[in-house]
Parts: sequence; structure tokens; C-alpha cells
Amino acid sequence: MKAGMRERLFIIVKTICATLLISLASLHDTRRSRLTRERCDKRLRWWSSKLLSFVSLSFRTFNPHHVEFPPDRPTIIMSNHSSLYDIPLIFASLPGSIRMIAKKELFETPLWGRGMKVAEFIPIDRDNRRQAFRDLEEARKKMESGIILWVAPEGTRSLTGELYPFKRGGFMLAQKTGATIIPVGIRGAYDVLPAKTYNFNIGRRAEIHIGEPIDARKFPKKGIDALMSEVELQIRRLGDLPIRSTVRNGRSFNT
Repeated sequence: MKAGMRERLFIIVKTICATLLISLASLHDTRRSRLTRERCDKRLRWWSSKLLSFVSLSFRTFNPHHVEFPPDRPTIIMSNHSSLYDIPLIFASLPGSIRMIAKKELFETPLWGRGMKVAEFIPIDRDNRRQAFRDLEEARKKMESGIILWVAPEGTRSLTGELYPFKRGGFMLAQKTGATIIPVGIRGAYDVLPAKTYNFNIGRRAEIHIGEPIDARKFPKKGIDALMSEVELQIRRLGDLPIRSTVRNGRSFNT
């Protein structure tokens, strides 16, 4: 059901309030030197459940391979990204201390940006290649401390629901750290709120499909294209997206 103008306004206001609340709580804890990763995990899951409830979005998680998310092993979740609701769906459906790599502009937002920073989210400067490498080094340190990274390899939300070409940064990080990549396909989030719109649809159902883990150590350094193609193929299958053939560095891959 499509939300009317008044309902859309209520959703936006409640979402902003919930986001400011967890940001202020984390900043308050920081000042009192009592902020912990566990507190942040609980707040992120509370925030996620609230955002999903505001649009009556239910979801089901499919994990046929019984994939685990061990904090003592560098792990990167990679998924398709077509809606803002991908974010609460990931936090609500998957275990562990999950944090995302996000564009640096989000961290410039008053209160929310500061809240993200103290909660161990990682900014990345897409316009400065040298800084981007430093940002990825910070991401490596976070993984070593037990953080599970969520990366949207498309680099931005898809405007159409189709999968955009993948960026290489997350895959370089996976190879550098010997991380396990867990492909995830999100179905139904685009229908709740397409990117760059306020066209909320209420009472939808989403699915989160977890694929087979991919060990980046099994791909030699020059094999990043093969790694990217393997992850893309799984995400397409998991997200019920069209399979196609693509060419990277003169080699053809099924994705």
C-alpha cells in the first residue's frame, strides 16, 4: 500500500527522531566514558527494528549453508543496495558487530555523523584516492578488532533496482586482509522505498538470502577480477537479479 502525504511525513519524522536518539545516547556515553561496542550493537538493532516497524516491513532470513559470522576471522558482508531500508534489514537480520563503510559526507551531518563515528562506522573519501586507501586501512584495523564490515560493492544505491558495476575497493581490502566475503542478496527493499524518492510503500515483505562464504585468500593478488565476478554472480542469484556475461580486463565472466 502506497503511503499518503501525511503518512510519509510521519515516517520521515519518526525515522529522524529514532536516528537522533541513538546518536545522542552514544555521544552521551562517550562523554561519560561508558560507550561500548555491545551498547552500540543493541542500539543499532533497536533502531533497525523501529525503522522497519514504521513502514510495517517484515522480513525473513534464508541461510541454507548455515553460515556463521565469527568475530575472530576478518569478515566482509557484501550485498546489493537499492534502498535505504537495506541498512536496517542488514542490522536486524544478521548477527555480530556489523558496521558499514559509508561515504564521508554522511559523517558531516550534525549529531548523526558524530554518532556514526563514535559507533565505529568507517568513512571513505570516494573523491580522494590516497585518502580512500587510508580509510581502507582503518577498516582493516576495525576488522582485526572484531568488527564485521558491510560493504555495498556498487558504491551507491541503485536507482532502478538493477545491480550497478562493482567498485574494487572492498575487494582489495578483502585480499589485503585475507577476509571471508559473505555474499547477501536483499529482495523487496527497493519496493519499500526506491532510491532518491519518498515513495514509501507500507506492509511489504523483504527477504535476506545468505550465500556461500568466499575466501579471498584463494584468489591470487592478480585475480581480483575473478573474485569480483564470483561475488557478483552469487549476489545476482541471491537477489533474484538477471545473470549476464561481463568482461573484466579482457576476460569474460558469468555474473
